[in-house]
Amino acid sequence: MTEFKLPVRIYYEDTDFSGVVYHARYLHFFERGRTEALRACGVHHSEMLKREEPLAFAVRKMTTEWISPARIDDLLEVRTRFLDFKGARMLLSQEIHRGDALIARADVEAACMNLDGRPRRLPADLMARFGG
Repeated sequence: MTEFKLPVRIYYEDTDFSGVVYHARYLHFFERGRTEALRACGVHHSEMLKREEPLAFAVRKMTTEWISPARIDDLLEVRTRFLDFKGARMLLSQEIHRGDALIARADVEAACMNLDGRPRRLPADLMARFGG
């Protein structure tokens, strides 16, 4: 599947006192990567909320691995790939690179759900945007 790439600059607010990126900030970078990958496919969170039955995505499970620290002023690239769609589930693989070096990765399972928190099969019109 297509890999979506998002550049991310590391700012002071992303780091601890030593200039190293705080581990929880990587979750923000992964989230931005997923959101921009969805947008590249024509799937916008705001439009999903305006549907007859409003829908949203929620991360159900995420496995992360931190390999090497990022530091202030680094330019990173968040790479996101959609792996599979099953019913209400969407499986993704994400990596964060600094140049050619892999510094963090995540395997993500997200669920499509209504605003009551009940899982909902991804509608056919949205699936079509993913090529499915």
